[in-house]
Amino acid sequence: MTVTTFVWAVVMILMLPWPYERIRQGNLYGHVTGRLMMWILGNPIKIEGLEFSDTRAIFICNHTSPIDIFLVMWLTPIGTVGIAKKEIIWYPLFGQLYVLANRLRIDRSNPSAAIESLKEAAHAIVNHNLSLIIFPEGTRSRSGRLLPFKKGFVHIALQTQLPIVPMIFTGTHLAWRKNSMRVKPAPITVKYLPPIETNGWKAGHMNGYIEMIHSLYVEHLPESQKPLISDGSDFC
Repeated sequence: MTVTTFVWAVVMILMLPWPYERIRQGNLYGHVTGRLMMWILGNPIKIEGLEFSDTRAIFICNHTSPIDIFLVMWLTPIGTVGIAKKEIIWYPLFGQLYVLANRLRIDRSNPSAAIESLKEAAHAIVNHNLSLIIFPEGTRSRSGRLLPFKKGFVHIALQTQLPIVPMIFTGTHLAWRKNSMRVKPAPITVKYLPPIETNGWKAGHMNGYIEMIHSLYVEHLPESQKPLISDGSDFC
């Protein structure tokens, strides 16, 4: 990963005048590095619904492990931009390349700034024919159980009218737990669900859309990853 990161960092610096080409170069880096890292880690991986992966969309996935990052790097199409918390820039190597690749960051401590970042993301997605990858929970689950979804991905769907493609990760929390450097050979499943069309969605029904998509995750996750309590009051 250090070698590939260094090589692509040089490429990104040379391409500084072309910000949206850097996004696509970042995707190429992700495909190579993500796949390489999963091969090195050696976890058995089953991928379902791959026919739904090669489309322009808003890709969302549950987040329970560092492995999720390698999976989305590998499995999202060329022309996909990501949104992460602004602190990602301090992650050694990866954070700096994330910024060089023209990925978007949001300040979660500043709601007005976060909303502006989402508007910028929607504008870039529409004008440059991009896809988006985002973790709708907004943070990593410590237990592996699904957390409530934030509203950001629906805000972007309302502005772009792109379909939403859920990616459901199973078993990554058992393979590599948070705050641990030990990777176990646990099997992992990545399941793409069919695209959910958003043209015609209305801002006044936002909570209903979030609850509907959250329920799809609850339906497809194993019992050990379902939320202990799931009700409408959790959505924010």
